[in-house]
Amino acid sequence: MTETISDIEIPDTRLVAEATELVREAAPPLIYHHSRRVYLFASLRGREQKLQFDPELLYVGAMFHDLGLTTTYRRTDQRFEIDGADEARRFLLEHGLDASHAELVWTAIALHTTPETPLHMAPEIALVTRGVELDVLGIGYDAITDAQRAAVVAAHPRPNFKNEILAAFTDGMKDRPATTFGTVNADVLAHFVPGFRRGDFVEVILGSDWPE
Repeated sequence: MTETISDIEIPDTRLVAEATELVREAAPPLIYHHSRRVYLFASLRGREQKLQFDPELLYVGAMFHDLGLTTTYRRTDQRFEIDGADEARRFLLEHGLDASHAELVWTAIALHTTPETPLHMAPEIALVTRGVELDVLGIGYDAITDAQRAAVVAAHPRPNFKNEILAAFTDGMKDRPATTFGTVNADVLAHFVPGFRRGDFVEVILGSDWPE
C-alpha cells in the first residue's frame, strides 16, 4: 500500500524500501525523521514551484543526505556531506541505476549545505536543499501551508529538534574540523567545540608558497 503524508506519496518501490531500511538501521531517530521530513518538504516545495522531478531520486537524496553524521558512514578525512553522497552513489549503482542518475544524487547531497548554488541546478538537486533549508533553517516556512507542515510533523515529529540537530552536527564534525573550512559547518564547531579556530581564507592566500 502506498504511504501518503500531506498529500505526498512515498514511492512504493523496492529501491525506496531498501533506502528506508538502510537509513533506519544506520541513523538514530533524529536523523531518520529529519530525512523523511526533508523529502516531504522538498516534494511540497517542488509542487509549489511546479517542478518536474524524479521522486525516487529525490527520496534517496533526502534520506542519505545526513548519513555522514552516523557512526556507520562517518569518516574523518572529508566533509560529512561527501560521506552521504558517496554512499548514495554506491547504493544507486548497486541497484542498477545509470551513472548519470547516481551522479545527480551525489551532487544533491554533496551541495546541500552550500548556499544558493544548488538552487540553480537540476530539480532533484535544488529540492534536496529546499527541503533541508525548510526543516533546519525555516527558509520557505510560509511557502507551504500550516496544514501541510502539521501533517508532516505529525508523521515525523521534531521534539527539541533545533538543539538535537546541532548536537548531531557537532558530534559528526568535531573529529574532522579542517573539513569545515569555508563552509557553514564551521559555525557549528565555533559555537560548540572549545578551542576550535576556523580557517581564514585571507590567511591562506597571504601564507601561501608564492613569493610575492
